[in-house]
Amino acid sequence: MGDRFAGKTVFVAGASSGINLAIAHGFGSEGAKVVVLSRSAEKIEAAAQGLRDAGVDAFGIACDVRDYPGLEAAYAQTAERYGKIDVLISGAAGNFLAPAIKMSANAFKTVIDIDLLGTFNVFRASFDHLNKPGASLIAITAGQAVHPMSFQVHACAAKAGVNMVTKCLALEWGPAGVRVNAISPGPIADTEGMARLADPVREKQIKGRLALRDYGQKTDIADAAMYLSSDAAKYVTGTILNVDGGSDLGDASANALAQ
Repeated sequence: MGDRFAGKTVFVAGASSGINLAIAHGFGSEGAKVVVLSRSAEKIEAAAQGLRDAGVDAFGIACDVRDYPGLEAAYAQTAERYGKIDVLISGAAGNFLAPAIKMSANAFKTVIDIDLLGTFNVFRASFDHLNKPGASLIAITAGQAVHPMSFQVHACAAKAGVNMVTKCLALEWGPAGVRVNAISPGPIADTEGMARLADPVREKQIKGRLALRDYGQKTDIADAAMYLSSDAAKYVTGTILNVDGGSDLGDASANALAQ
């Protein structure tokens, strides 16, 4: 256990599993008090218990990020227990593969509501409970925000919006000393998203297109979040940080011919 975030309170939305739970563990391992939030009471309590088992001072709250009053209550509960929030991660997301012609308006709206409206809700409802100046807010976005993808019109639209929410709030909240950034992960091992795609053939194809030729780890995203929330990044705001092995650069498979 380290102490880089000792005395700090970290709130992670969408943290019942995967990347966001790894972020919670990362901050907890560096001394932070951690609050994790997700829709399922059972799953979020299991996540919180895992943090406590690892020696982290943590508790969980069941709340849907589409529920603005619920988020207000969650922040009030956090303030009562831990005080002001120093670091806030908004990572709740929904996604599925579907061609637009077969996607209902409700299906499209569901992803917009979870990813985009949810990110705005998580950030907006937190403002009065942030430790200002000095608070660090981080959205978890995706490459779909800037790269059109077939069967992903809902996710592409939602994540593009998340990027702009990040930049607009960085402009508006910067004078209060609040920094707002986003992390855009690439293919990350041992996550639900990659498990859906990664049969052996597909996995080889994906890795072959990456400049670094391998999947990232969940700890890579946790490390990026801790960097953005540290004094090392105190002059960084409105940034979309790609942690993606070079996937944003395009297909690197042709580079093998030059080696």
